Amino acid sequence: MKFLLTILVCLFMVPTIGDEVKMQWNENRQLTWDDFKGVPNAGDDFVASTNSGISFSFSYQTRNGKMKMDYEVFCNFYPELSWYKKELVTPYILKHEQTHFDISELFARKLRKAMAETNFGSNPKDEVNAVYQEIETQRRQMQNQYDLESDHSKNEAAEMRWRTYVAEQLQAYGSWK
Repeated sequence: MKFLLTILVCLFMVPTIGDEVKMQWNENRQLTWDDFKGVPNAGDDFVASTNSGISFSFSYQTRNGKMKMDYEVFCNFYPELSWYKKELVTPYILKHEQTHFDISELFARKLRKAMAETNFGSNPKDEVNAVYQEIETQRRQMQNQYDLESDHSKNEAAEMRWRTYVAEQLQAYGSWK
């Protein structure tokens, strides 16, 4: 008997996320301010905001009692949902925003690794969802911790520690690009 299931899950559960323009993470391309197409939130104290996340799809087949799982994982930047206040930004702030995008890529790699290493049982849909939810929770926590410790880039020493840490982690998970 053959079973086939495909699921698409996007990081930020924006109602129109499927219709949004997205840009995939690329180690050879850094963000530029031209990538930020959204409108700044007037009430925010921040000078910029990066909306990035993970999307994935998977399918599986069971044949003769053996399951074959196929999946794809992407890290995306959403230009229309990302914004900046032109008169207040600097290259330093842009690098802070790039690091947010890099953190999302790190967790895309962690999701690829987890998918490859998990032996899925009789309920793969729920099991894949549980793996994703765990990775997503960790990703959101790291994003928040980064902003908290760097004080949204105002603490330069913490900012530099985070940039180094994220770069090292991307390298450590390099085989999961």
